[in-house]
Amino acid sequence: MTWSNWLVFAGISIFMAFTPGPAVLLAVSNSVSVGPGRAMLGSLGNALGLFLVSAVAMAGLGVVLSTSAAAFLTLKLAGAGYLVYLGIKQWRSGANGFADADQAQQPGGMRGSLKLFLNGVTVAVTNPKAILFFTALFPQFLVADVPATEQFLVLTATFAGCTVLSHVFYVLLARGLKRSFADARRVRLFNRISGGALVVLGLGLLRLRSKAA
Repeated sequence: MTWSNWLVFAGISIFMAFTPGPAVLLAVSNSVSVGPGRAMLGSLGNALGLFLVSAVAMAGLGVVLSTSAAAFLTLKLAGAGYLVYLGIKQWRSGANGFADADQAQQPGGMRGSLKLFLNGVTVAVTNPKAILFFTALFPQFLVADVPATEQFLVLTATFAGCTVLSHVFYVLLARGLKRSFADARRVRLFNRISGGALVVLGLGLLRLRSKAA
């Protein structure tokens, strides 16, 4: 892969990563609920999920997903259901991670941290858009005479890095607005807006159509 091709891919990755979606919304919601530091655990989980999604695409299973109506429907329902679940949970939440300056005093511990991490992984791997995106995009940047594993690592690491970078940006933006979350009513309003948005995104997945449909 030439530098020019990599720069084009990086540009596409940055654009896609900074476009608000379920992962970005989850990162911002987590930053308000559990604080900016722990919110990044979900972002790291999302990055791992992207590696898994990319591996699925490189293994050719993305083609199966795009041609099998049953497989596409199963993943679509799983992704939509999970986003709706997260949305309802966020809607009902009254937590404000910015209320405590000392993040270590917040409840949750290792179990809560693992849950944040796994939420990020699940949001990535249950999104059929991500698998179809990698399946359609990667072949355009692969070079025939270069080992596929090496290219897989470079392309996926680039995209995952751009994703984490975008989450850092949005989490820091939320942190900069922490005074706006000092009031419990505003926190509740934000949780309901972000929770409602997650539900809408989840229902939006149901509108996706497989090529095999």
